[in-house]
Amino acid sequence: MTTPVFEVRDVDVWLPVRGGGILGRDRVYALTGASLSIAPGETVGVVGESGCGKSTLARVLVGLQRPTAGTVALDGTELTAMGARARRRLIGSQVGMIFQDSSTALNRRLPVRAILRDPLDVHRRGTAREREARVRELMALVGLPPSVAEALPSQLSGGQRQRVAIARALAMEPKALVADEPTSALDVSVRAQILNLLLDLHDQLGLAMVYISHDIQTVRRMSDRIVTMYLGRIVEETPAAAVLGGTRHPYTRALLSATPSLLHDITPITLHGRVPSAVHPPSGCPFRTRCWRATEQCAREMPPVTDDPATPGHRYRCYHPVLGDADLVPAETVVQENP
Repeated sequence: MTTPVFEVRDVDVWLPVRGGGILGRDRVYALTGASLSIAPGETVGVVGESGCGKSTLARVLVGLQRPTAGTVALDGTELTAMGARARRRLIGSQVGMIFQDSSTALNRRLPVRAILRDPLDVHRRGTAREREARVRELMALVGLPPSVAEALPSQLSGGQRQRVAIARALAMEPKALVADEPTSALDVSVRAQILNLLLDLHDQLGLAMVYISHDIQTVRRMSDRIVTMYLGRIVEETPAAAVLGGTRHPYTRALLSATPSLLHDITPITLHGRVPSAVHPPSGCPFRTRCWRATEQCAREMPPVTDDPATPGHRYRCYHPVLGDADLVPAETVVQENP
């Protein structure tokens, strides 16, 4: 069997709340029981509302956030068992990260040439001449003209800055790329260019990629598999080709209805009530307080992982999955928020 690029097993991330609760013991449950495997060359999309744990998962994958519990392996090497220096060196050489806002992710005092050369200098990759050649290669790879090599990030457009960020992430020829909402800070006219660039780079370089976004329709087009997160938990994994009409978790269906397609009829779903607190999450299924199909069983315990026999690789956590249009709630239906 092929060794996964990433292997995440039962990862929890608990973050302390400053001054929260008695003796300041409150904590945010940013990730709970997260398990995920990503194969070489596979693109996995991660979707969910703001605060659902998408960016925390990304930070765990690139070593910026140490798990409270659980294990993370990169190409068969368990990161949680390594020392900090060895872990940074391994991740820095094999994983590239594209952040959401390129204007803050790039050093505004350095020209593009220095920004792209920095990872090569840190990891002492090649000679000085080879590093300069690699910088020129990276700029050509992402469609940047040689004239911007001496430009500062503030002198570039948003799309050009994001291309610089992508080039920097590729500098060490990584096996995996983690993109955390890479187009959300861009104009609509530029987003398609960056998305097409990522698709081309994936095909050309054979990268494994984790693409994070709140827009499930975009993720569906970018990915081989889609992971849905809610309140720090992975609630569904679906092959991208089976998303339309094939998802079972009510929350994934609600996300689909929030970004309708011009080519497919999608029943609109309105969710009522607030997203529960990640400091004091509800018992049982975290989505039950906003779910139109929730019962007392959903409040008692977290649903186990169920494999969909009709679709290989499709699994979800739900006692009352959506099996057809009859299980969908009309847009005007009000869902009562449970305590």
